[in-house]
Amino acid sequence: MALEMKVPSPGESISEVEIAQWLVSDGDYVEKDQEIAEIDSDKATLALPAEESGIIKLIAEEGEVVQVGQVVCIIDTDAKAPDGDAAPKAAAPKEEEKPNPMPQEPKKEADAPKTYATGTASPAARKLMAEENIQLQKGSGKDGRITKEDVIQAKASMGSAKATGGKRSSERKRMSSLRRKLAQRLVSVKNETAMLTTFNEIDMTAIFELRKQYKERFAATHGVGLGFMSFFTLAAVKALKEFPQVNAMIDGDELVLYDYCDISIAVSGPKGLMVPVIRNAENLSFAGVEHEVKRLATRVRDGVITVDEMTGGTFTITNGGVFGSMLSTPIINPPQSAILGMHNIVERPVVKNGGIQVAPIMYLALSYDHRVIDGRESVGSLVAMKKALENPIEELMDGNVEKALEI
Repeated sequence: MALEMKVPSPGESISEVEIAQWLVSDGDYVEKDQEIAEIDSDKATLALPAEESGIIKLIAEEGEVVQVGQVVCIIDTDAKAPDGDAAPKAAAPKEEEKPNPMPQEPKKEADAPKTYATGTASPAARKLMAEENIQLQKGSGKDGRITKEDVIQAKASMGSAKATGGKRSSERKRMSSLRRKLAQRLVSVKNETAMLTTFNEIDMTAIFELRKQYKERFAATHGVGLGFMSFFTLAAVKALKEFPQVNAMIDGDELVLYDYCDISIAVSGPKGLMVPVIRNAENLSFAGVEHEVKRLATRVRDGVITVDEMTGGTFTITNGGVFGSMLSTPIINPPQSAILGMHNIVERPVVKNGGIQVAPIMYLALSYDHRVIDGRESVGSLVAMKKALENPIEELMDGNVEKALEI
């Protein structure tokens, strides 16, 4: 029986996806529930599992945009699995292709319905490409032929290599659906919001001392480390309760204020930056936050995070400090109205009790939409976070460390 595999809906309001990568080849035998493809939507990258076992026939090509519900492959469920000798032969080419950072690109070019002229340079273009050491894969001429004008334009954009004689090749790679959507969202934020950023600095001494004293007991009790994210998440929750305007967003002509705190956390994954959400962070303890951070970060890095887990946040925290950033102006995660940027921790001279001491200092940045949040709320909320982070025992633990950490 021929089973038609259709594109499932990745989430509400998503009508089309892109075939990011086929994980199998045409004619391969696949097992039921085996991941056969990765599909990109404008919100996440998802795996497509085989619905039954059998020989697969691919219909859609890599990079092709397909509609939800469209047939992308057919599985012959009557086909028998290959014997032990045949299976390694089918798998061998896959292993050979792995070191190639773009293993599917040549296949895509070969399988695409193009003419002999695609990527072929005219004599004048070929001569100029050789002289200028320029490599082009496709041109603007008929059927993709590379013209002399294409080479001249490429040369102008690359500059001249005559002074150094160095190699000056380039590569074009189609942006994923997720990356294209992210680019559109970031540009729209800059164009459609009145974004400003306010800064402050945090003396991390108290948090350092708490982690040094209790991290081993905390890890032994809860199975997760006592990191910085639990302190910053709970400090943000406290500030959002005090300044609810920061935990709001615009919907048309109305302002929506939330009585809960769904905190989005920026996580770098193999497909780019993802922003999963810690739901109802106001109800979580230090251990609860750390468990959620670990769970969501693991799902992002394993590529199994879902659209539902990345939508609906009311406030975002991003930590550029893990990459060494000292200071930045983070971009708001729409439709939210504010985002907190954490940065690296550096020992700096500070004045304490009339004297100069060395302390671990972190710069914080709060970017906000001035259409929703005024100076009082933006500066006030950041100062509230600073107060909570510099005095965590009194502000976040009600004076009882062991009870707050549940140890």
